[in-house]
Amino acid sequence: LLSMQTSRSKPCPCPSFKLREVASMYFTMVAVFLVILVVTLQGSAPRGSDFPYQVPLDPEGLLELSWNVSYPEQAVHFQLLIRELQAGLLFGMSDRGDFENADLAVLWTDGHSSYFGDAWSDAKGQLHMDSQQDYQLLRAWKASEGLYLLFRRPFSTCDPKDYLIEDGTVHLIYGILEKPVHSLQAINISAIQRGLQRVQLLKPDITIPQLPPDMEAMEITAPDIIIPSQETTYWCYMTELPADFSKHHIIKYEPVITAGNEALVHHMEVFQCAPEFDSFPHYNGPCDSKMKPDRLNYCRHVLAAWAMGAQAFYYPEEAGLAFGGPGSSRYLRLEIHYHNPLVIKGRQDSSGLRLYYTGTLRQYDAAIMELGLVYSQVMAIPPGEDAFVLTGYCTDKCTQQALPAAGIRIFASQLHTHLAGRKVVTVLSREGREQQVVNADGHYSPHFQEIRMLKEVVAVYPGDELITTCTYNTDNRSQATVVSAGLSRD
Repeated sequence: LLSMQTSRSKPCPCPSFKLREVASMYFTMVAVFLVILVVTLQGSAPRGSDFPYQVPLDPEGLLELSWNVSYPEQAVHFQLLIRELQAGLLFGMSDRGDFENADLAVLWTDGHSSYFGDAWSDAKGQLHMDSQQDYQLLRAWKASEGLYLLFRRPFSTCDPKDYLIEDGTVHLIYGILEKPVHSLQAINISAIQRGLQRVQLLKPDITIPQLPPDMEAMEITAPDIIIPSQETTYWCYMTELPADFSKHHIIKYEPVITAGNEALVHHMEVFQCAPEFDSFPHYNGPCDSKMKPDRLNYCRHVLAAWAMGAQAFYYPEEAGLAFGGPGSSRYLRLEIHYHNPLVIKGRQDSSGLRLYYTGTLRQYDAAIMELGLVYSQVMAIPPGEDAFVLTGYCTDKCTQQALPAAGIRIFASQLHTHLAGRKVVTVLSREGREQQVVNADGHYSPHFQEIRMLKEVVAVYPGDELITTCTYNTDNRSQATVVSAGLSRD
């Protein structure tokens, strides 16, 4: 089984209150934007090839973020490419993607000089320079494609104004300054172009397994569709495996994104249909269309799931996800979430997922175990709730009957709720005592779902319990929310 390192943030040595009070506020000069700039400011900077994770921040792809994670240093290195810099940029993190109570790095100019600093915003959105500068600018340089900023940020800073970077979803925010400002406090965040992007910053440090020589690949992609000119679209496309497709193991998958659409394709999933149906109708259209056949609702077995910022997904060397052969449906449903806030028209797309598989079956069949709450009218969430908790149990009796004597190994997890979900956690309990957290996301968003590799393989044995707790927010709802398959329900 895979050996993986945990990423629990280590406690930081907090400075005393007196030291923080007298800490001097500083600005780091970045020099004029239009000249080629190569400066080394503080610390050692990673090389350009050392940034394995990348995501566009804005829908037009003008801001491109790359990063890496150093668990020994307990820090993240960010490399931000600004393709068309105007008067400055705000970049940072907040609890749910709001610009109020946010932790920010700010680059701005007053028309004469340019500045970089660590800032925070209060509950009214007013910006303040942070007395403890934890966004550490390492380098800035101009290239043909734009201005690069390289900076470092520890996971934990002991600064109450800073965001704690932890496992799970991180809401990244950005704002573009179009005109010079005479001071940081003069920036009106309500008047600037701004947005958010969700990522998993703390990627697991996992060794990529060796792939077999007989590995093959198939692409499940949208058939050159026109992305609808609306902000949010879920697109469904049905396809099928060859009639004589025998049992194989999926051992890897990765995204296939149409060039130019990297900022529009938000996440994608491939579902296998229920084997009890002999056939499924072909369909290519919006998932919420009245023209979509009802039978497609029986295509819910996840084969692959990808979201922005995710890399290729590898199965452990000893296991693969079975598909094809007797007892397995030939029919597959591709679902793509397009996020098009600029309402771009006429954009063609053939994105999807590439599955790598082998006919040489591995020692173990990987499988997907669904935990949580059953869809029932009994499970209802009252309106006007800030943090309503529901818990589902896979009990000791359940695991005694369902699991083999040697138990199972959990190596990946996908958390899921509908629109009211805010937090999700699954824990392992043994003999009435919590053993470990399987997966947790304290900043969960239903708009960002992916299968994530765990940093540690979790062993589950007969008699263990798996407890999944979901926290919901229904502040903006006037009626009770029932647990169901509908997106606006939960």
